[in-house]
Amino acid sequence: MKLIKYIFLFNFLLITSIASAQVTFEAQVSKKKLGINERLRIDFVMNKDGDNFNPPSFEHFSVIGPNQSISNSWINGERSYSKTYSYFLIPKKRGKFTITQATIEIEGEIYKTLPVKIEVTAAVDKPTNPNDPNYVVSENIHLVTEISKTNPYLNEAITVVYKLYVSPNVRLSNLRELDTPRYNDFWSQTIGIKEFKLERGTYKGEDYHYVVVRKMVLYPQKTGKLELESLTLNISVDVPTNRRDFFGSKVMQTVHKTVATPNRTITVKTLPENEKPDNFTGAVGEFSFKVNTSKKELKATEALQTTIEVSGKGNLKLFKLPRLTLPSSLEVYEPEYTEKVSTNLSGMQGKISDSYTIVPSFQGKYPIPSISFSYFDLKTERYKTISSKELIINVTDDPTNSSLNNENSIASSNNKKQVIISNEQFSSFKTKPNLVPINAKHFFKTKLFWSSLLAPFLAIPIVLFIRKKKGERDRDIVGLKIRRANKLARKYLSKAKKVLGNKEAFYNALERALHNYLKAKLNIETSEFSKDKIQELLNEKSVNENTIIEFNGLLESCELARYSPFTNVEMQQDYDKGARVILTIDKQIR
Repeated sequence: MKLIKYIFLFNFLLITSIASAQVTFEAQVSKKKLGINERLRIDFVMNKDGDNFNPPSFEHFSVIGPNQSISNSWINGERSYSKTYSYFLIPKKRGKFTITQATIEIEGEIYKTLPVKIEVTAAVDKPTNPNDPNYVVSENIHLVTEISKTNPYLNEAITVVYKLYVSPNVRLSNLRELDTPRYNDFWSQTIGIKEFKLERGTYKGEDYHYVVVRKMVLYPQKTGKLELESLTLNISVDVPTNRRDFFGSKVMQTVHKTVATPNRTITVKTLPENEKPDNFTGAVGEFSFKVNTSKKELKATEALQTTIEVSGKGNLKLFKLPRLTLPSSLEVYEPEYTEKVSTNLSGMQGKISDSYTIVPSFQGKYPIPSISFSYFDLKTERYKTISSKELIINVTDDPTNSSLNNENSIASSNNKKQVIISNEQFSSFKTKPNLVPINAKHFFKTKLFWSSLLAPFLAIPIVLFIRKKKGERDRDIVGLKIRRANKLARKYLSKAKKVLGNKEAFYNALERALHNYLKAKLNIETSEFSKDKIQELLNEKSVNENTIIEFNGLLESCELARYSPFTNVEMQQDYDKGARVILTIDKQIR
């Protein structure tokens, strides 16, 4: 008998222990070691529903959450239940920390999780959790800098193209520049991009789409190692999740992330010093050079123009043209600089020129000596010098001034060449150019001009219409009386509010406000006022009986106020009642 009791007690304890063992409550973390720039996910999972869940304090972390999820399923006739509280933790500092216990009450019992130790290290290059959306973005989005040449010569053009490579696994929904590089020690030119266009390409041997974010042409102005600053973008990317919609497609999650290019170094070579021409002014590229004159023969009363021109491909805006040297007997004016240069991804192309105005003061033949231009040729990596031909300018005498020339020749016999005096020295140039500013704003024939011209004519019918309405309004005697009565009612009601507390002045103002309101609405004179007449007229206007009684009660209060004491509270109540009754009658009257 005792054996049976022991067996029964053993089975009872076994069943109880099994039943209690079926309840689980534990803390699960996505990682136990992470960088300070990463996030940690912790799930508190239970296999039975519970109440009074108390999470740990998460003292050394910033907390996002909780998110609650419940899973309930039947497999082979057995029920499977799971309830989870999820938190995302962002570490505040480096170190080793312990996430303390969480508690929950299940079927009257208190259950606790085990403490979890976490180590936070220095920042890592990129997150390593494949379930983290930021990790997915880091693996599928790459911002790169493509440089045409990393070891150029001084003043040699290099092309810098910033491309954002996007894997087909994610979708780019938005991007904008967050921080623009400053190109110190470079002459820079931005190549405009009208719109972002998605193109096909490869990145590290894999198929990608890419967007050209920025295109630059740089001319280094300093030798040695020059740093290119990072370009930083703020992007929005749609990342697939593990969830699926009704049709079986993966649900996308939008992730906002900041991406930046790594710093790049460009090593700029010095131009060779050996065989450098004395007249070299820094031109690097491939150029042609010529010197032209507008005329080779002219009278002494005329002027000519001589143009020094360099054309080709290279740093056209970054060097000086050679100067024109002429005999002192020729009057030379400061040159007019002209630039027709376009910049694309291959660099600057076009031409630059200096135009000199020359006025001969003496008759004779004048040489324009040969001019040399030197540049560094990038193809041969050697200096080249181009020289122009010598030009002869033949200056003849002015026939109209021959007699004057003879007289001046006698008077100045010691001079080898006679100065020609003429008021038409610049007759070959236009003296009144009638220049117009490039950004000049003209008023004539603009929209504002036509609007100002037509506005008076358009205003005539408006003025006539206003005058007609004013005339009709002035002839409406009844309407005028109503408007005046309304104005007086507002006036006296506002006056009653101002003198609240002064019994006689208040009720006098309130009574006059009520009378003037009725005059405005019922079109009756003050002499016709009586309770019966007021009731009759308001009934005809379909005003509610209670409202009529309340209105007459107010008039009685105004009459009794002369003989009975009234408190401030009663006066405030009568004022509120008067405002309410006027508003009610105004809504009900027809």
